[in-house]
Amino acid sequence: MSSKILVPENVFLHKTAGPYSPILQVCPGQIVVISGQAAIDMNGDIIGDTIDEQAKLTIENCRDQLKQAGCTLNEVFKVNVFLSDISLWDRFNKIYSQFFNQPYPVRTAVGAQLLPGIIVEIEMWAIKK
Repeated sequence: MSSKILVPENVFLHKTAGPYSPILQVCPGQIVVISGQAAIDMNGDIIGDTIDEQAKLTIENCRDQLKQAGCTLNEVFKVNVFLSDISLWDRFNKIYSQFFNQPYPVRTAVGAQLLPGIIVEIEMWAIKK
């Protein structure tokens, strides 16, 4: 993670239920925000029928959007995740944790009614170097 994004000194951090940080300090810089991304290809077609397939492609789509703004997943400090079925939380975390290192971005995950065929939607906030 970027040196502009760090865990504040001397804070008490509880054990988390997944790969995310309870708190991060973001130093001044340019903020890049991407809107909700899903497992959608360049033609607008939904790709994948499982949370595993869609989570991987959705994070890759997020990574590609961030790259266009000059950021990587290492500069992400905030993630909002919307799952069509919150019981998919554990399976989503297995895929998500393959893309991020500690300290993980702070994160909110909620169950939500998504567009037909979409299992997961992800929004990310990053700080540009």
